[in-house]
Amino acid sequence: MKPLLLGHRGTPRLHTENTLAGFQAAMDAGLDGVELDVRRLMDGTLVIHHDPALKGGGSLPEMNAADLPAHVPTLDAALAWAADTGAFVNVEIKFEGARPDDRVHRTLDAIRAHGLSRGVIVSSFSPLVLDAARHHAPEIERGFLFHRAYRVGPLDLVPLVMRRVQAAAMHPMHPLIDDALMAQARAHGWRVNTWTVNDAAQVARLKALGVDALIGDLPDVLLTAR
Repeated sequence: MKPLLLGHRGTPRLHTENTLAGFQAAMDAGLDGVELDVRRLMDGTLVIHHDPALKGGGSLPEMNAADLPAHVPTLDAALAWAADTGAFVNVEIKFEGARPDDRVHRTLDAIRAHGLSRGVIVSSFSPLVLDAARHHAPEIERGFLFHRAYRVGPLDLVPLVMRRVQAAAMHPMHPLIDDALMAQARAHGWRVNTWTVNDAAQVARLKALGVDALIGDLPDVLLTAR
């Protein structure tokens, strides 16, 4: 089975990341969809941006929609684009505090409103965010992001989180993926979606292991999986 190929924040080596132009370029290049990041402005507007502040200055949690640069799309605009194009979207929910806020249920409500409940996976590094998502919209798939092993002595905490939040997929950083991780995922029926894959040799290695989705910055590199 061919892995799903997703542009990491669109096509960040070719276009400004997390923009509609970058997302469209990923689709035009032949990818299946994109990964994007959701943040919340002070007035509650949900926008697509990776970092908590703009590169030119300005903290997003302290901004209102009227302050937003034109190239930063709202979540609603990004989801409307996905509905129009048929792009698969990995929606990563960013967070500043330990506890989830209204961005979780409002993101899920927006996904439902655009008819995309079956065309997305919602991911987060926060088990609390994913658990809140499970309670609000159990039908929308969830993926647990992690960039290192989570262990307490011999106890592997990742499967505990996966079961608690009823995640459909692990989202490990690609160096963590080996035969053992893939065997663990398959034993539980979890998909494995990985990031950020920018090397053709890694694409070949991960495809051979049976990874389900590859997320990367360079469409041409990802397309070597085909």
